[in-house]
Amino acid sequence: MKKKPFRKKRGIILKENFPNRIHIIGSVGSGKTTLAKKLSCRYHIPYYELDNVVWKRHKSGDRKRSEEERDEYLEKIVSSDRWIIEGVHYQNWVYDSIHNADVIIFLDTPYWKRICRITRRFLLQKLGVEKANYKPTFKIFVNMFRWNASFEQNGKPKIQHLQLHGKRVLVLKDNTEIDRYYT
Repeated sequence: MKKKPFRKKRGIILKENFPNRIHIIGSVGSGKTTLAKKLSCRYHIPYYELDNVVWKRHKSGDRKRSEEERDEYLEKIVSSDRWIIEGVHYQNWVYDSIHNADVIIFLDTPYWKRICRITRRFLLQKLGVEKANYKPTFKIFVNMFRWNASFEQNGKPKIQHLQLHGKRVLVLKDNTEIDRYYT
């Protein structure tokens, strides 16, 4: 098998066919945002959090976008040449980003690790050490555990189904595994 050629750009070694449109999906605490930020910084591709497509963030409080606003915002992102979109969402409104992605990265992080990350994130956000897009309340903390369990039962089988439809899906057990595929 022939190895992919490498090229050097700005001091970084890249595989020749690095994807320009990446959709990262996984449960709460799987490492989606961390991976999106890492790839964005390394390859100079803008990243977008689906939560921020759904919610318009304000200092006075978040406002949920209308379905029309949300869909227009996502369409604007998807119609650009290069993007990384990350989120747990797997509803019909997200289909265009999944369909137009060069690669879908599914972070199938172990359940126990996600539980640890959710707990750690909540504590760091409450202490003001880690930035949050939302007010870190106990209600949201409890909901994250509920969403995590729901993802395991409902979301995960749907995502695994993508591979059956010929989509290029890269399944990682942890966001640090990305370096095996893209340097």
